[in-house]
Amino acid sequence: MYQKYGLLHLSGLKALINSLELVKMTMSAAQKAEIVKDFQRQAGDTGSSEVQIALLTARINDLTPHFKVNTKDHHSRRGLLKLVSRRRRLLDYLKSTDAESYRAVIARLGLRK
Repeated sequence: MYQKYGLLHLSGLKALINSLELVKMTMSAAQKAEIVKDFQRQAGDTGSSEVQIALLTARINDLTPHFKVNTKDHHSRRGLLKLVSRRRRLLDYLKSTDAESYRAVIARLGLRK
């Protein structure tokens, strides 16, 4: 009925905004490759703690604006909390094995004071 007059219904508008937001939430392969290149220890390194922490941080930073708009999206919030927990565990591991690398990653990502 609303589209007949050139207007969007409010729920249709929210669906449109959410669909556009989902396009922005995913990380492209080029962005991922750039992060891997910036944080790898040596050529071909894609699984080191530093790389994993940087990728998780990028995903977390991409997801946080979603929750400012969708405050009741508790299912996705649970996924965000799992990502934050995984990053925290990796940071703890890195701190116990290589404290200097831990401090460098924290400084580059701006995670702590």
